[in-house]
Amino acid sequence: MQKHLTWAMAISTIILFTCSSLRHALFQSTAFDLGIFDQAVYLISQGESPVSSFLGFHILGDHAALIFYPLALLYKIYPHVSWLFAVQAISLSLGALPTWYLARHAGLGEKQATTMAVVYLLYPLVFNINLFDFHPEVIALPSILGAILAARLGNGWWFGLALILILSCKAVLSLTVAAMGFWLLVFEKKRFYGAMALFAGIAWFLITTQVIIPSFSGAEAAAVERYNFLGDSVLEIATNLLLKPGIVLSQIFTLPNLEYLLLLLSPVIWGLSFRHLTPLVPAIPALALNLISNYQAQKDVVHQYSLPILPFLLLAVITTLAAGKGLVKTRRGIILWSLVAFLALAKFGRFASTSHYLATLDTWQGTREAVALVKTKDSVLTSAQIAPHLTHRPVVKLATSGSESVDLSQFEYVLLNMRHPGWASSPDTVISLVQRLEQMPQFQLRYRRDDVVLYQQH
Repeated sequence: MQKHLTWAMAISTIILFTCSSLRHALFQSTAFDLGIFDQAVYLISQGESPVSSFLGFHILGDHAALIFYPLALLYKIYPHVSWLFAVQAISLSLGALPTWYLARHAGLGEKQATTMAVVYLLYPLVFNINLFDFHPEVIALPSILGAILAARLGNGWWFGLALILILSCKAVLSLTVAAMGFWLLVFEKKRFYGAMALFAGIAWFLITTQVIIPSFSGAEAAAVERYNFLGDSVLEIATNLLLKPGIVLSQIFTLPNLEYLLLLLSPVIWGLSFRHLTPLVPAIPALALNLISNYQAQKDVVHQYSLPILPFLLLAVITTLAAGKGLVKTRRGIILWSLVAFLALAKFGRFASTSHYLATLDTWQGTREAVALVKTKDSVLTSAQIAPHLTHRPVVKLATSGSESVDLSQFEYVLLNMRHPGWASSPDTVISLVQRLEQMPQFQLRYRRDDVVLYQQH
């Protein structure tokens, strides 16, 4: 491995960690999803049941992400959200390593392999996912690439460990694992590895969707409503996907989906060839779910939903280059294309935008001082943007629209930003809550600055 790759991964890790930490420090991270995951990991580290006060049920009822339990070991050293940002930055950057080895194994030279690693690091989704709070499936990204490498090298132990890690990150990744198994079995002629992945993926999908998630949440998987045109349960949706292709096709051929495909493919379109697309077979489940979903966030390169597609896009490009094909073949041309795609699609400009990460800078000091005054681990009512700074406690709830009549006596602290109410809230909601607090003698105004108010029961 070239030392340039080591430096590239190190620099990438520092940049990603700095960006996510800065976004959080600017009070731009949110309860959904950073607050949910940070609270769960913290509670596990304290030996408490990780029941999310945002969701109202055990964290395993969300996505059956067992990975939170080993992550909690980091919080035992010191409980701080920076661990999640660090794990995310390292995981995303680490994906460049198996990309390099896969390129070398395919027959590319060291310089070409390093170029492919740079293509990975500059793919806009990698940077953008890092900015959107924290998601455990980022850990699966290098693991998927590592699993493919292990299968091609014939290393069963590493392959098995990679599968366990992937499946522990999120239930829906079981579909990617199953599809990867089919691809290994049919196209790669890796029968042992293909059968292992196919069986593991199908088995874990059934266990998580039919046992773990319903047992811990009391309901179907969280994303079922995004596919309600196909049914009301996971099994019903799966059945109708096969039996009602007309309905599915009507959802696929839309302008938003065309735009999504252009965003997804444009950074690597130079290296895709119709004759070398079989590595994209494992990406079909994630791509299909995104295309037929009625949730717009699944149709961009900003959120985490396209993450399981990226490893196989890279593999398709590597296969094309190894065959001597591709629209662009020179290292300089490939890196230039990747750099242009990054500048066009990566959301780094949000750090300089008053409509994004600098939107609440006028109340930053007041919010920071108010958060520092929440000394105990008692319950808090606050906004979605402030909540991730107060999740190291069993109960944190959101002052969103519809919470105007909530029982305020259940909270020890109420922290609100009247100027910037936050996600899913409004000025009317915050004003209504403040008016109620002023009329409740058990609450005392502890702090006020720049329309940021903190009330505490006494």
